[in-house]
Amino acid sequence: MSPQIKKYGLLAIKALLTLAFVAAGFAKLSGAEMMVQTFEAVGVGQWFRYVTGAIEIGGAILLWMNGRQFIGAALLTVTMIGAVLSHLLILGPSAVPALVLGVLSAIVAYSHRDQMPR
Repeated sequence: MSPQIKKYGLLAIKALLTLAFVAAGFAKLSGAEMMVQTFEAVGVGQWFRYVTGAIEIGGAILLWMNGRQFIGAALLTVTMIGAVLSHLLILGPSAVPALVLGVLSAIVAYSHRDQMPR
């Protein structure tokens, strides 16, 4: 695979992740009814909706900061692991969107593995 394909493919993935996570994070932080109901069903409390929204927006921002892309992508990957588990164990079988976003986040994290803290 050519370096240009890798470069622009990674940029496209980061752009898609940014759009998805900023939108989802904003919905959580603004109290969209669907998000309130989802976190009510999970049973952890609405405070966790705010934490998750902040992590999603913060992680999306970190994807674009030099030297911080691994941290942002890792935060988003872990968040999506939690989302997949929540869907499979509590909310129902609609875990595919979270799984796709988690895999894409993991690809970005792997691509920036040289930034891992040692």
